[in-house]
Amino acid sequence: MDFKDYYAVLGVNESAPPEDIKKAYRKLARKYHPDVSKEDDATDKFQDVGEAYEVLKDPEKRAEYDQLRKYGTRDDGSFQPPPGWQSASGFGGGGYTEADASQFSDFFEQMFGGGRHAGGSAGAGFGRGGFHQSVRMRGEDVHARLALFLEEALNGCDKQVSFTVREADDQGRLIPRQKTLKVKIPAGMRDGQHIRLKGQGAPGIGGGAPGDLFLEIELAPHPHFTVESGDVLVTVPVAPWEAALGATITVPTVGGKVNVKVPKGSSSGRKLRLKGKGFPGKHPGDQIVILQVAMPEQHSAEASELYEKLAELEKSFNPRSKLHL
Repeated sequence: MDFKDYYAVLGVNESAPPEDIKKAYRKLARKYHPDVSKEDDATDKFQDVGEAYEVLKDPEKRAEYDQLRKYGTRDDGSFQPPPGWQSASGFGGGGYTEADASQFSDFFEQMFGGGRHAGGSAGAGFGRGGFHQSVRMRGEDVHARLALFLEEALNGCDKQVSFTVREADDQGRLIPRQKTLKVKIPAGMRDGQHIRLKGQGAPGIGGGAPGDLFLEIELAPHPHFTVESGDVLVTVPVAPWEAALGATITVPTVGGKVNVKVPKGSSSGRKLRLKGKGFPGKHPGDQIVILQVAMPEQHSAEASELYEKLAELEKSFNPRSKLHL
């Protein structure tokens, strides 16, 4: 079944007040009235305009339609009403506009027409009070991103989170509302992981359960550390003599400074693993220290002589031998 977008028919947005809807209807009804319009499809458009106004002019009918519009349209554009749908407001009381009541669309007949032919109340089990009392629907889930510093993600923290939910007003129109929560972030949250807060999404309809809030963790860039899976990586410069002779150096970790032994004969790119210093969890990560040999910007005359002597002593060493040059 095709969905009828009554707001588009009248050329108004879904938050339009009743006076704007009435104004738009009167303007279009005059434009497409078969007695005055010369357009070939004037009759069809006149009936569409009348049908749209029949629904949107009444708060209860409009509330039902807004919920159908929100929950019934599928991703492929087709329309499927909620299971067991029956209009609570109905059209049994008459009072139609100039639209011919016998020419309403299939969508209108199936969604709202039952009460019109019944000649009275909307149907068993549905009292006056509209969609909120007749149909129970779960509230929307809300998805939001939460940026954390690396230290917060590793150690856990309390964060205040603000997000927007949509809830229905007294006329059934969905309006945005700001919501703020204090959330406890467990230790070891990684980039892209989600935290589900049950019942903290949008309110339900007609007594339905509220939706959930899903927070996606987003790690803020760190000036020194990077993250790969559960490991924390840091690049640490070492002097040529520290790399050649071995040394004990101080390196940063997320939890503070620690001493690390550089093995004798280390080259740039060598990785030293600090077990368990990464992200906590069932399989805790490590901290990886990547060595980078750094040369002094200037050498003294004595140091230059020593390098020349070293070059003579180690002239058989060719660091590019594996390139087959």
